[in-house]
Amino acid sequence: MQTVPNHQVDNLQIEDDRTGLSVECLKRAFLDNLFYVQGKFPKIATKNDYYMALAYTVRDRLLQRWINTAVIYTERASRTVSYLSAEFLMGPHLGNNLVNLGIYDQVKQAVSELGLDLEDLLEQEEEPGLGNGGLGRLAACYLDSMATLEIPSLGYGIRYEFGIFDQDIRDGWQVEITDKWLHCGNPWEIARPEWEVYVRLGGHTEAYTDEHGRYRVRWIPFQVIKGVPHDTPILGYKTNTANTLRLWTAEAPESFDFAAFNSGDYLGAVQEKMVSENLSKVLYPNDDSSQGKRLRLAQQIFFVSCSLQDMIRIVFRQNVPLEKFHEKFVVQLNDTHPAIAVAELMRLLIDEHDMGWDQAWQITQKSLAYTNHTLLPEALERWPISLFRELLPRHLEIIYEINYHFLEEVKAKFPGDSDRLRRMSLIDESGEKYVRMAHLACVGSHSINGVAALHTKLLQQDVLRDFYQMYPEKFNNKTNGVTPRRFIVLSNPRLTNLISSKIGDNWIKHLEDLKHLEAFVDDPEFCSQWRSIKSAIKQDLVAYIAQQNGITVNPDSIFDIQAKRFHEYKRQHLNALHIITLYNRIKANPDIDITPRTFIFGGKAAPGYYMAKLIIKLLNSIGDVVNNDPDVRDRLKVVFLKDYSVKFAQRVYPAADLSEQISMAGKEASGTGNMKFALNGALTIGTLDGANVEIREEVGEDNFFIFGLTAPEVYALKARGYRPLDYYHSNRELKAVIDRIASGHFSHGDTKLFKPLLDSLLYRDEYLLFADYQAYIDCQDRVSQVYRDRDRWTRMSILNAARMGKFSSDRSIRDYCQDIWNIKPVPIELGECIQAKENMQPISI
Repeated sequence: MQTVPNHQVDNLQIEDDRTGLSVECLKRAFLDNLFYVQGKFPKIATKNDYYMALAYTVRDRLLQRWINTAVIYTERASRTVSYLSAEFLMGPHLGNNLVNLGIYDQVKQAVSELGLDLEDLLEQEEEPGLGNGGLGRLAACYLDSMATLEIPSLGYGIRYEFGIFDQDIRDGWQVEITDKWLHCGNPWEIARPEWEVYVRLGGHTEAYTDEHGRYRVRWIPFQVIKGVPHDTPILGYKTNTANTLRLWTAEAPESFDFAAFNSGDYLGAVQEKMVSENLSKVLYPNDDSSQGKRLRLAQQIFFVSCSLQDMIRIVFRQNVPLEKFHEKFVVQLNDTHPAIAVAELMRLLIDEHDMGWDQAWQITQKSLAYTNHTLLPEALERWPISLFRELLPRHLEIIYEINYHFLEEVKAKFPGDSDRLRRMSLIDESGEKYVRMAHLACVGSHSINGVAALHTKLLQQDVLRDFYQMYPEKFNNKTNGVTPRRFIVLSNPRLTNLISSKIGDNWIKHLEDLKHLEAFVDDPEFCSQWRSIKSAIKQDLVAYIAQQNGITVNPDSIFDIQAKRFHEYKRQHLNALHIITLYNRIKANPDIDITPRTFIFGGKAAPGYYMAKLIIKLLNSIGDVVNNDPDVRDRLKVVFLKDYSVKFAQRVYPAADLSEQISMAGKEASGTGNMKFALNGALTIGTLDGANVEIREEVGEDNFFIFGLTAPEVYALKARGYRPLDYYHSNRELKAVIDRIASGHFSHGDTKLFKPLLDSLLYRDEYLLFADYQAYIDCQDRVSQVYRDRDRWTRMSILNAARMGKFSSDRSIRDYCQDIWNIKPVPIELGECIQAKENMQPISI
């Protein structure tokens, strides 16, 4: 097999089997990788062997771009974004890389000619479960956009051996199963053990005076963990830029104690290995116990320290003075999980590189930027001082020092305001002492941003009000976005082709061009094509539901979908109250005229979150009754699709008619599922919460089903004294719904099963379901009426998709680049094959 670099040989152009994109070249490369990498031939190869061979074939084409990108960045010492995130929910790589390389059709043809089906091979890929939901998926969208926009970037996180968890449903309950995403290997990553770093934990500190008479501190750790980077290329859409996702695996410096083994202590021989590797075992270990809290904090310092040390290595490698660290790197903290970076960067600069405090603090503040993703107080992390002292004694000293200087600033700006000092201190001293990580991030960063206009406003007015008053210039909004490459082009190719046939394909990189679809909103042929595509996608989901759940659903019904992480504030149980309301209406009058609906749910509850798991049980129990009641006559169906993931989203979002975004106003920071649904032509029913506010502004009030209390109204109602029982007694339909659940109708007569959930609603109702119930039901009745007018619904669907240009992650990243990062694109030209060029150079080590 000929593998000649892509250059002229006797005036003959020969395509390199590692970089060529023709169908014949791809077939040769595929068989080559099956033989030389997988060590198989077709008669004995498994489907996974075929997937791996194809993945390596595609990765070869990425490597040319990846290494070119690294060479250019190194030569130019390009300013780089370091995106620190505890989660990266990347989704399957193969399909996305085929789209971004622009070779989806060629590869489909190549594998077809070899007797294989590309869809089967795509389905074979294990999805990396390295995120819980929106936070990790946003990080993935941003990496895609940074590469597409040619922005130098590094994503830094943890290479969890086991992902969030695989979800099974047994007797209606969520059951967590270990997510063994690495059990068949990961063809997309390359380990870089030569760039390993070491992270310290525990022990004590010692003060001393150095040879210049300066006060210094030496940290004597109890434990040292080795961090080994694993790199994955992240290719932009139809660009030559391939940036890097660098994930850290925890290892013991010495993984085997030979002396212990020889003395018969076989467990002790590998004890250090087991303890060290726990740090990168699983995403979000349960932190209800002190051991769980310790592990969570250890994970955070582990990946943050590894990443910052790696950045310093790059600074030195590119001959950039450490004093210009902030000119080389801007470090974006994706929520509070990496907030320890403030103390760790200070420690590295002061203790490891002999820098003075003032200079180190200037560099730290100029380097770091903080994105807040939550309005929930419990999500603004706090760590007990006792835990900090045990695990990170040096960092605690540095935080105390930062706090001293900061509180002096506060005193100067707000003299005599002791309450403000108490509220703003990095240390919560109201009971057991805690380190407030969000406060640390605010003080140590030069930028603080929310992720939707309403969210940022509420941060300034409520959650971080004191810091806004202290540093108004730091605050800004960056509304989230999603990548159209994965969430339309890859997941909805039929709609992609229809759109491109009318307005060209420039919209894939410039989503604002979707507005040109408005010219076709009154074109009967285009509207018919739009409806036909939606119908075909729904038919696909019907088949999937029948296969997975054994439930037959009506493809002409409203596909009413709520797919997101389960949490009480997201109010999946409000949706359940609507289902039971419709069910009660049917039971009262079996011949009632009701627009058919299929209610589809997906999402995971945190393993320790009992109430969220009880809501999942309730939904499944409602489905068991409604789906089998002869009075319903298939007018209502309830389906819970297990194991919510990116694969799940790609299958379900395009099929949605109605997107449920019904959180209590003032609780959802932004949301990105709302954007993905609308981008695929689903209409939204929602509260004025998170990015719903901006989506409604863009698509128009007439094309959005709004209901419920606004955030100010929520605050006012709670301030007056909210009494959910008043709503229960005064609303006949609501009372009938609650009473039917309480009677055991959905629990085989067991009146105790759902009592904790009902008691929560009747006596507390923290998220105001009862207050919003009637408005929600009335709005849903309006949805049913509009759906019967198919022409009107189609028009609204088209306008929703056409007006979603603002919500591209490309727009978000442009905003970050301009307002926070001060960074410009660095185009990558492939030119001569980098392998040939570099191989001609003398080697120096």
